[in-house]
Amino acid sequence: MNLKGQTKLPIPAPRRVDPEVLAHEIVERLTYRIGKNAAAAKPHDWLHAVILSIRDRVIDAWITSTQKTYEEEGRRVYYLSLEFLIGRLMRDAASNMEMLDDMQAALASLGVDIDIIAALEPDAALGNGGLGRLAACFMESMATTDVPAYGYGIRYVNGMFRQEISDGWQVELPETWLAHGNPWEFERREASYEVGFGGRVDPAEGEDAGPNQMHWRPSERVIATPYDTPIAGWRGKRVNTLRLWQAQPIDPILLAKFNAGDHLGALAESNRAESLTRVLYPADSSAAGQELRLRQEYFFSSASLQDIVRRHIQYFGSIVTLPDKAAIQLNDTHPAVAVAELMRILLDDHGLDFGEAWDITRRTFSYTNHTLLPEALESWPVPLFERLLPRHMQIVYAVNSRLLAEARKSGQFDDHGIGAISLIDEGGDRRVRMGNLAFAGSHSVNGVSALHTDLMKVTVFADLHNLYPTRINNKTNGVTFRRWLMQCNPGLFGLIREAIGDRFMDDPEALRDLDPFADDSAFQEKFLVVKRSNKEALSNILRQKVNARIDPAAMFDIQIKRIHEYKRQLLNIVEAVSLYDQIRSHPEKDWVPRVKLFGGKAASSYHNAKLIIKLAGDVARAVNHDPAVQGLLKLQFVPNYNVSMAEVMIPAADLSEQISTAGMEASGTGNMKFAVNGALTIGTLDGANVEMRDHVGEENIIIFGLTAQEVNERRANGYNPGEVIGQSRELSQALDAIASGVFSPDDPDRYKGLIQGIYEHDWFMLAADFDSYSAAQRNVDALWTDGALWAKKAIHNVARMGWFSSDRTIREYATDIWKIES
Repeated sequence: MNLKGQTKLPIPAPRRVDPEVLAHEIVERLTYRIGKNAAAAKPHDWLHAVILSIRDRVIDAWITSTQKTYEEEGRRVYYLSLEFLIGRLMRDAASNMEMLDDMQAALASLGVDIDIIAALEPDAALGNGGLGRLAACFMESMATTDVPAYGYGIRYVNGMFRQEISDGWQVELPETWLAHGNPWEFERREASYEVGFGGRVDPAEGEDAGPNQMHWRPSERVIATPYDTPIAGWRGKRVNTLRLWQAQPIDPILLAKFNAGDHLGALAESNRAESLTRVLYPADSSAAGQELRLRQEYFFSSASLQDIVRRHIQYFGSIVTLPDKAAIQLNDTHPAVAVAELMRILLDDHGLDFGEAWDITRRTFSYTNHTLLPEALESWPVPLFERLLPRHMQIVYAVNSRLLAEARKSGQFDDHGIGAISLIDEGGDRRVRMGNLAFAGSHSVNGVSALHTDLMKVTVFADLHNLYPTRINNKTNGVTFRRWLMQCNPGLFGLIREAIGDRFMDDPEALRDLDPFADDSAFQEKFLVVKRSNKEALSNILRQKVNARIDPAAMFDIQIKRIHEYKRQLLNIVEAVSLYDQIRSHPEKDWVPRVKLFGGKAASSYHNAKLIIKLAGDVARAVNHDPAVQGLLKLQFVPNYNVSMAEVMIPAADLSEQISTAGMEASGTGNMKFAVNGALTIGTLDGANVEMRDHVGEENIIIFGLTAQEVNERRANGYNPGEVIGQSRELSQALDAIASGVFSPDDPDRYKGLIQGIYEHDWFMLAADFDSYSAAQRNVDALWTDGALWAKKAIHNVARMGWFSSDRTIREYATDIWKIES
């Protein structure tokens, strides 16, 4: 099929990829695109020229992929996510287009080191942690598995924030990743849309107006302008599109106000619009912060839905066939308002009756839940929602009426069950439940690990699951091994390739062929040499970055995650204090040298998370400067943890800390990245740790602590943390030291409240799991002393992690949810 009357253009011939051709192209782009000759070019000029050379080949595949999608008239996936943590793209794209080695040789012939210029590329500040990185892995895997897809998000000018540590405290600064432009993106001004807020709703007028058709008259409008980034799959077989929205005012300056002397007021509309796409996750501790967050979510959801519907009408004509051609995946609750927005478009713009619109909506949407924390499911005060989105509030009430009538008619629910199903939370200030809206408005609701999915059915969505018992399904997360093994750990990649050949590059489950080499002493020795090299590289970077001097011979014990109490960085720090005391008390013992590394950002309004970062620094200062433990224990917090830092820290890790309170981590993906890079995991039976244990073997993972069921039983049966603390000498001494100011002599009361919270309620079961965690760490010490056994277990982890590829996850989504053949 031609593109609806457009001339079908010939597919360009593949461009040659060899060092000589690439070197010529790089110099040509340096000259004619950047305006520099090679002698005058700076490292950032070389980077830009290299990206342009790679990008040309990506564009060829991008155009071919788009044309193929339209010709096949198949279904396309639209992945809506508030985060896409894509990281640096130059090396990733070159690798996926199979030109990385040739590019490196081309640059070497020009006297340029690819590693030096690659380090200059900024990390795209489009996410915070696992949610955004998962979305990035999924975009790459959708292209790799030949699933036609668009990713939709926000083009944050300053992202989350750039984290600096000043006197041990987190300081938030703007992340200026777009300061010098982004050579990967393309502005598509012809696909801009208006997005409205506020105003009033009137009945639609005219003879053709239906009974459910209304006319929303927003009091404020902004322009959503898209910027497209091509995302190449492995071997360039498909290139999909990441479309990010930027907000712009309709009038950039109000000249009447400017001319009247109100120069700041003249820019108020512009500033209000631009604030929508400036910062990821504005602090929601204030009413203004909550409003901005809801405005962001509706802004990108509305622009995306308008774009999807426009494309569908353009190529397929009738809106009623939308579910046959579009599969819209909601990545967590952030884009849940899209359910109400699609209903508005179907009802008001296309005049469908309510029942037909609701059927189309539910068949089009599917929803991925990423949390069991009720507060993370998002809910908005009804007055705020109604003021910003009055038409959508009407639709939510109308949907809720049908939903509750259906629940009543089933006869399964009492008033409490009906209240749990309702889209409106009546327990206090009335709020719109976005998780319930996403669930009700989707034909599929998936968890992201087997444990998480089972818990969804009996916790946050228990009553909705009873009403729709076939809707919840599981899709365990995965990671793209192209980035998290082949690119970030070239030494291990080369070693694996030498041992088992190339098949695992296309089929990650072929890593299993490496399993017999775990018993090969020669391979173990090579494996440990690669690990030592990676540790030396990280040591050098930390010396440059934070002036830290760490011994690569020590065990590298790493926890890198968003800072949150349920992820239990605090448990790790308290155990380090206990270990510190034991080393000082028994210097005669043969202690294993250990370096504990932490990284992650705390939400700007999360006081306890910021306090945990400060505590890590205070404990590090005391431990690292104490001659009694020199060479045996060291702590370091690594500031501004991001994708690029992860690519250095993960290959260097010996021990991976996955120690969240059981039943609270939906899945985790860092656990998968560490394991496939040859780290052993110490963790609870939480999230995907459960499935990792099943795949790598319980003898090759260190599990401790309460199970999710045991956690719930303790909470239900009057758990007394003070009593547990009193029975553990090591724990009580460590907590007393922290609370009394041993590590904060400048402010002895700094951590009193933090520690008192453990004594009084200990919701995250730190005290309950401490002794088990401490014993597991001593088992780790014993295992470390047998280098051959450690290497054997680590190699088994690498070999048995192939199932955790995001390619496998995407194939499951495509088959079970999107109904697309991948």
